[in-house]
Amino acid sequence: MNIYYYTFGCKVNQYETENLRQNFTKRGFGVASKISDADVCFINTCTVTSTADSKCRQLIHKIKKENPRCIIILTGCLPQAFEEDTVNLDCEIVTGASDKTDIPDLLDEYLSRREKIVRISPHTKGEAFEKMSNSEVVSKTRAYIKIQDGCDQYCSYCIIPYARGHIRSKSFEDLKNEVCELAKSGHKEIILVGINLCCYGKDLEGDVRLVDAVEVACSVDGIDRVRLGSLEPEMISQSDIKRMASQPKLCPQFHLSLQSGCNKTLKAMNRKYTAEEYEELVNRLRESFPDCAITTDIMVGFAGESEEDFRESVEFVKKIGFARCHIFPYSEREGTVAAKRDGQVPKGEREKRARLMEEICKQSENEFLRNMVGKTVKVLFERENCTEFHQGYSENYTQIKIPRKNSLKSLRREIFCVIIEGYEKNYCIGKICE
Repeated sequence: MNIYYYTFGCKVNQYETENLRQNFTKRGFGVASKISDADVCFINTCTVTSTADSKCRQLIHKIKKENPRCIIILTGCLPQAFEEDTVNLDCEIVTGASDKTDIPDLLDEYLSRREKIVRISPHTKGEAFEKMSNSEVVSKTRAYIKIQDGCDQYCSYCIIPYARGHIRSKSFEDLKNEVCELAKSGHKEIILVGINLCCYGKDLEGDVRLVDAVEVACSVDGIDRVRLGSLEPEMISQSDIKRMASQPKLCPQFHLSLQSGCNKTLKAMNRKYTAEEYEELVNRLRESFPDCAITTDIMVGFAGESEEDFRESVEFVKKIGFARCHIFPYSEREGTVAAKRDGQVPKGEREKRARLMEEICKQSENEFLRNMVGKTVKVLFERENCTEFHQGYSENYTQIKIPRKNSLKSLRREIFCVIIEGYEKNYCIGKICE
């Protein structure tokens, strides 16, 4: 039997889907490249926005239309957060955000009984971190490692704490074993990811912090780079920065989720920091990691955001000078505090503000690329998909392209020093140092 895999949402979801693919492969299942060739379709859902929910339902409808006999496995955050809305969808197996490692057994059970299976376990305080290891990832240059799950922050716009449950962390032993296996399979770079990555270790014995996991990952021979996923600004201390800066393998790129540069809006979002504290953290990182890239997420048009609030956020973004930004207009999420608030900004105005913020961020992104010109950086080259250029990423996650002198030679999984000679819209151009 062949399985078609589709993943919505974040890097954690991608990691979990890859784990399921490996587990199914061990049981003799193949991989289908398109829906029409699949006996089973596995859908790992995201429910950050109602748009994500709609896309999931559209995919289910498409699968049943193109391949009516296909068995659909629906799993992840959507069923967990909105069980009543999903159990009656046209799917043969429905599970929540936990117990994904049981899904192969559930498929065996369905194949033997041919009766719909719904398995959505409620999250509980103190539940264990679900053990997963993707040591057999062989198709990519870098690999994700999920080291943390759950969130206890309860931002007023976010449904994820209800979908993912309380914080829980991967043990040092399991982390090191997975990093070692990935090194053996030829990976040069790993990315540590989680639902709220900065909460890593809070559920473990002793004073365990994210920086401890960084040090464990960096200690493995064969891994040249360790990168971090999205970070919450209020959870990174000066002592953490000092320890991280002592790790030469840690990549100087930090995705610090801002959401807004206006303190009034941040408070309404139930974010746990001020704009001033965010700026102070950025300055400390730039002092400890020269040429580091600061990337972020920015929400516009949040409930109650006035024109003055938006302008304040814009000015703050200009001041910080981000290397890259993900801009998105606020979207009401059923089940959250913010969705019930008065003063919702009209959708047309949200989209207008998103376009304006995008223009501001593009200017700072271009400035960041311009400042890279003339510098020498180490580039990890990736899979070749272009006949004109070799391409890869620097340590601060700038995309670098160099002309291909020999189209038959691949540089994939190789690290070279590159002198940056110019830049384009989204990348820099350089040449390998002699």
